Amino acid sequence: MAKDFETFMSQLQETNQSLDFFCDFDKISQNVENIKLSLCMLNSLIGAKDMRKAVETIWCRDKSAFNVMDILIAVRSEGKKKVLNSLGKCIVLDTLFSSVDGVMEYLDNTGLIEIFQQQKVKDLVDYVFGIETGLDTNARKNRSGHIMEGMVAKLFSKHNIPYRQEVYSSEWSEINEVLGDDKKRFDFVVETSDKTYLIEVNFYSEGGSKLNEVARSYSEIAPKINSVPGFEFIWITDGIGWKKAKNKLQEAYTIIPSIYNLTNISEFINIL
Repeated sequence: MAKDFETFMSQLQETNQSLDFFCDFDKISQNVENIKLSLCMLNSLIGAKDMRKAVETIWCRDKSAFNVMDILIAVRSEGKKKVLNSLGKCIVLDTLFSSVDGVMEYLDNTGLIEIFQQQKVKDLVDYVFGIETGLDTNARKNRSGHIMEGMVAKLFSKHNIPYRQEVYSSEWSEINEVLGDDKKRFDFVVETSDKTYLIEVNFYSEGGSKLNEVARSYSEIAPKINSVPGFEFIWITDGIGWKKAKNKLQEAYTIIPSIYNLTNISEFINIL
């Protein structure tokens, strides 16, 4: 077992990221398109010498255009972000967009007035596209997991293995019973004539407390699932992030009989 684990660790891949990992330009473009009309109206603020008059002109035409201004400082508030106003009072950011005075306070205190009047920004649509690209980096950790799921799905399809994705444990009363409060949504389910495999998939290129928690959680869930006749828990994981959580993974390796990575996943595929 010790030798097998060291082999497993030596097989971990540094990355699963191809060039399309870094930015989801379809999502970015759609986010910009959704507010493009408002941004085009706000473009009239760029280069305005009398900023209040420019704001009032837009306000009289369509005051809802100002509702998108939180994105200009790379914030998605959606009525939840709280800030201190000029009086030191805690308010919801979006409430500043409910009056001309509020809009002016927002533009002044964020520094956007200077940006607009000095024309450091030429077009708000292009500017927000850049902001959305930056914000999209926050989704990369989730994308890494989705990429791993996609790789596993392609392998299953390549070998003509029927599978289902995102299946809840509540589908099986016997699994529901052993898990108790530990309700689970499994990344994949593969059903054969002999056994139903409940599969979790992830990839970690960096370390962190989450890895320890994942290993602990699966170490608790796997024996429960494996105790039910006809079911088996499978964990497919990879990434050099595990080298920083090696001890916890090694503990899980001794508890969970079926742990695979992208290198040895063929061993699992061969038994299906």
